[in-house]
Amino acid sequence: MKTLAIDIGGTKFSLALFDGARMIAHQSEATDREGGRDWMLARIGEIARGWQYDRCGVGFGGPVDFASQRVTLSTHVGGWQDFPLVEYLRDLLGVDVVMDNDANAGALGEAVHGSGQGCRPLFYMTLSTGIGGGIVTDSGIYRGADSYAGEIGHLTIRPDGPECLCGARGCFERMCCGLWLERDRGLPAKELVNDPAFVGQYAVDLALGLKAAIMLLNPARIVVGGGIAKAGEKLFGPLRAELRGQITAWSRARIDVVPAALGDDSVLYGALELAKELL
Repeated sequence: MKTLAIDIGGTKFSLALFDGARMIAHQSEATDREGGRDWMLARIGEIARGWQYDRCGVGFGGPVDFASQRVTLSTHVGGWQDFPLVEYLRDLLGVDVVMDNDANAGALGEAVHGSGQGCRPLFYMTLSTGIGGGIVTDSGIYRGADSYAGEIGHLTIRPDGPECLCGARGCFERMCCGLWLERDRGLPAKELVNDPAFVGQYAVDLALGLKAAIMLLNPARIVVGGGIAKAGEKLFGPLRAELRGQITAWSRARIDVVPAALGDDSVLYGALELAKELL
């Protein structure tokens, strides 16, 4: 059976075609902020028309009401608030569609195909344009009572910090995501992480956020995906060291933090698994 997987993010969107668990086609494009939602949906339709598939899974870059299969909103691209994306894609593509937020999809992708194999519970964090989190247990994705479990990006780590797009101050996302790093410092994150002095400061805030996940969930492993995670050991080494210093002295919770094995495709593999499990 062939599956169409879609990853809708803040700066780009990607489509992949899977034959079973094998990716046989892939296409990514930058988001056109001026064109917004309508432009992106039109492009998704154009690309998908060239492929044959039996079902579709979607990871969306923003809060999703999983029960109703509707987008809640996107904090980075306008036009998505309360949008019935699954219903729209079902009509556009002519197949059954299932959706979750991109962090949950990324968590599932890494849990089944990537760095989280055999590790339960698993905490996955996407560190990119924004910050999101996903939790995978032996029972699958843990979504909470209202589909909002894992939203680590809007934990407050600096109460006196700058205002976040959500209206609060000092959110983990506001202090550490790629969007704000570039706005605050004038350089993209992929350049900033080449500076050891920056990484030393940055690791402090990253650890403040991830400490909450470790103390609350005691995960077997934390997998970090997204563009910033591609920095590798020049980021993960200082981050692990900072976490060891921050974790409560009596806690024996493991500190196992690794980059995503699937790179930019974690969400696509998770969308594949969503479609396999739920359709």
